[in-house]
Amino acid sequence: QVQLVESGGGLVQPGGSLRLSCAASGFTFSSYVMGWYRQAPGKERELVASITSAGRRTNYAGSVKGRFTISRDNAKNTMDLQMNNLKSEDTAVYYCNAVVATFSWGQGTQVTVSS
Repeated sequence: QVQLVESGGGLVQPGGSLRLSCAASGFTFSSYVMGWYRQAPGKERELVASITSAGRRTNYAGSVKGRFTISRDNAKNTMDLQMNNLKSEDTAVYYCNAVVATFSWGQGTQVTVSS
């Protein structure tokens, strides 16, 4: 049974940082391109960062490029998202999942950027 468990969200002031973590189980994690998605209130879910199966290449949405860094540890079946210089528009529920063919979604982790 596939499980994706996100953690690390919270309330942070603009300009602050957070590090999100994703723990994956139930599938061969190292075989999948993985990504971090987010969904803000009233908006569709969007892919903000992705990383290839071996972690050699990453890709970012323009809105987060230069501020977010995605990484993975295939030995531990985990993936992280380091978020720096956070802005109010980064407020959303963040999810991890495969890219292209997604699994069932986890509960996500709430990130709120507010002063």
